[in-house]
Amino acid sequence: MTDSNSRFPTQQMLQPAPEVLQRRWVLLRTLVALRWAAVFGQIAAIVVSIYVFSLQINLGLAAVAIGLAAIANLVSLSVFPKNARLDERQATWMLLFDTLQLAFMVFLTGGLHNPFIVLIVAPVTVAATALSTRATVIVGSVAIAATTAVADVNIPLHTRSGETVLMPDLFVFGIWVAVVTSIGFVGIYTRRISSEVQSMSEALQATQMALSREQKLTDLGGVIAAAAHELGTPLATIKLVATELVDELDGNTDLRDDAALIGQQADRCRDILQSMGRAGKDDMLMKSAPLVTLVEEAAEPHADRGKILEISVMSELIDPSDEPIVARRPEIIHGLRNLIQNAVDYATTTVWIEIDWTKDEIKLRIIDDGRGYAPQLIGWIGDPSIRRKKPLQDKGQRREYKGMGLGLFIAKTLLERTGAQLSFANGTEPYTGRPHPREKSGAIAQVVWPRDTGGIEQKPTKGGLGENVQFGLSDLPGENTG
Repeated sequence: MTDSNSRFPTQQMLQPAPEVLQRRWVLLRTLVALRWAAVFGQIAAIVVSIYVFSLQINLGLAAVAIGLAAIANLVSLSVFPKNARLDERQATWMLLFDTLQLAFMVFLTGGLHNPFIVLIVAPVTVAATALSTRATVIVGSVAIAATTAVADVNIPLHTRSGETVLMPDLFVFGIWVAVVTSIGFVGIYTRRISSEVQSMSEALQATQMALSREQKLTDLGGVIAAAAHELGTPLATIKLVATELVDELDGNTDLRDDAALIGQQADRCRDILQSMGRAGKDDMLMKSAPLVTLVEEAAEPHADRGKILEISVMSELIDPSDEPIVARRPEIIHGLRNLIQNAVDYATTTVWIEIDWTKDEIKLRIIDDGRGYAPQLIGWIGDPSIRRKKPLQDKGQRREYKGMGLGLFIAKTLLERTGAQLSFANGTEPYTGRPHPREKSGAIAQVVWPRDTGGIEQKPTKGGLGENVQFGLSDLPGENTG
């Protein structure tokens, strides 16, 4: 049985290391700069209130509140390096301090009768942008509690004539509702956008890692293939001479055995080079390959995983000369391999790969006989952060997968870079959620390329392919050219 609700495997080879998960994204100097801005802003607001609006403010307590913020900045700069990045716990404590310091200033200056109460949303916004959901909830909860507290308990503002500055209770209640609503809305909205940006950034990084790995394997294979090609003739000569020596040294057993050993070792060298160059086909002849050959290469790692892989050509143009010749680009191979892996992972018995082409397009369909995609998720396939809670009956299945669409996101991103259009569907309508072995009833992933200039198809060149390009040291995978 397979789990259709978590058909989107996270490729474990591309998962960040555990230590990376403890991110230090918040620069200390950013929070320090914001706090200095708050300090000077509060000083300016007090000066304007006293000398422009003739308000009475307890300067002693206000100086204590502003001084605490300034001291906190000076302590932070002395304890941490200037370029320090704070972890989540440290950043949360700093934002909590800013929230409470602002609440104390508002308490000293009229509570919710002070319009600057809206600034209490700022620490929540910073937390939602840079920290986790848990930290955002903590900062937001403290901000709401502080807003509620200063609504009831505060030092009223008075003019120099002794008149108390008060707003109607209805306005005060409206300000409280507006501030609390803003904290919740801005926190949720900003956190959602930040999560999507982080998820997309991580997925794009994983895509780049996958492409880089495939490119390095292709380049390394090209070196090996070139070596095998260049050494083929001398090894064949050694084998031929050794065979002739074996025939001529019938009377000398020792020399005959030595000649036979030379021939065996030549065969061994040939086999080793062929084995190492199996995935390396980067000489000029193999810069491109027939479409079916390319698909077989992409499917090869999953051919022995206990599922039947059936590759068939659906095109009516069965003349081999009509088969498209396509570029052996790492994006194509790795993208198709991811789609095939997903189908093999969730197939019951069989995966079908149908290849078709017309004068206008090249089309691939990858079909399995599993349970298919959950209908509510089809429109989200390709999103790197698909998450869905498993039904109770599915718990315990596919524990190795996290329910994320990273694998399909990588495949979709890489293939779209080559000009492909991808679509996803189920083989049965309406969706049953049950596998049908040996029937094309499961998930369907379709890839379509246009047959136009600049696409994946390689047009035959006149005058032959030319000489193979010699590899230099700077061309070798992993070589530092800096």
